[in-house]
Amino acid sequence: MSDKNQVVIYTDGGCDPNPGPGAWAALLIVDGTRTEISGTDPDTTNNRMELTAAIEALKSLIEPAKVIIYTDSQYLQRGIEEWIPKWLVKNWRGSNGPVANQDLWKTLLTVIKPHQVRWEWVRGHAGNPLNSRVDYLVRKARE
Repeated sequence: MSDKNQVVIYTDGGCDPNPGPGAWAALLIVDGTRTEISGTDPDTTNNRMELTAAIEALKSLIEPAKVIIYTDSQYLQRGIEEWIPKWLVKNWRGSNGPVANQDLWKTLLTVIKPHQVRWEWVRGHAGNPLNSRVDYLVRKARE
């Protein structure tokens, strides 16, 4: 993979109330070109929308790439980096029983496979312009 296949992605998701109607958004930067994608779900949770944003962003990539995903969701970032290895060993069981959102975690593992993905947590609502943009896209999609 060359640097030409470097992709930067910012993701966000949310719903109001939680659970309730929600939306997700992602901003992809490929070869200096920005692409924004988003979607909605009439009955969901914040965590499901955070996962969906990452899944849909990765699904939109045509070729294997080196990807940096920025998220303000500790649930997403810690889940993929820390918790999944433990869940796999325990057959998708956590300390309180079956892992929530197991369907989306499994999908995320599948769509990650062709890529080299690095996950970066960014503080939400802290002035990062690209994180603010995906937050805006989520709010706009929920209107």
